[in-house]
Formats: sequence, C-alpha cells, structure tokens
Amino acid sequence: MVSYGRVVKHKFGAVKCERNGIKFPSKLERACYDRLMILEMAGEFKFFLRQIPFDLPGQSIHKIDYCVFYEDYVCFIEAKGRDLPLGKLKRKQVEDIYGITVNVVKSANEIDGALRIEREKARSPLT
Repeated sequence: MVSYGRVVKHKFGAVKCERNGIKFPSKLERACYDRLMILEMAGEFKFFLRQIPFDLPGQSIHKIDYCVFYEDYVCFIEAKGRDLPLGKLKRKQVEDIYGITVNVVKSANEIDGALRIEREKARSPLT
C-alpha cells in the first residue's frame, strides 16, 4: 500500500510498536508482553510463547497471543482492546476443537488475575 506521505491509521486505532526487536500490532499486546516478561523473570512460571496458531475449519487459522507454561498446565491469553464478533467466534471454535480455555484481557493488569484463575482450575479436583 502506498501512502504518499499520509499516515495510514489502523481502523480500530491500534498503534504498532516494538520491544526487544519484536513487532507488536498494538500497545496493549506489547504491555501484556512486558508484564509476562516480568512475571517470567520473577519465576512465576517456566516460560511463555507468542502467536500460537490453531487450525480451524475452512483452512482458517486463529492465533492466540500468548501461551504461558507452568510445570503441569498451560494458560492461553488473548489481548483484546475490542473483542469483535469474528474474534469471539474463532476463539470459541479454538476452545471447542482443542478443549482449552482462552482468557481475554483488556489490559496488562488483568494478566495476573487470568493466570490466578487458571492456577486455581489446575489445582482443583476434576469432577
């Protein structure tokens, strides 16, 4: 796309940014990365991965923003400023097909709560 000197804005106002040589589609996703890096360095979990692809019907792919690995379970996190219907549909498909739960956060501050909820689920006995 040629912009001819004009700044092309994202249709939902997301601002692309970078951290540690990694390009992020939004400041929210970068803030979540920063929070996860702090928690990882503090030893809260083993490690995390970014942009995990899941195959969906119709040769479609949905990428979950973060997968956090603990000793005995994993936690999936998606950073969403605006949670649109198509994203909700794809996330629901991923959850149904792969039997996982995807935690949606609207700010980096919500990551701790999402991780705590998953920890409690992992520790509770199966019913």
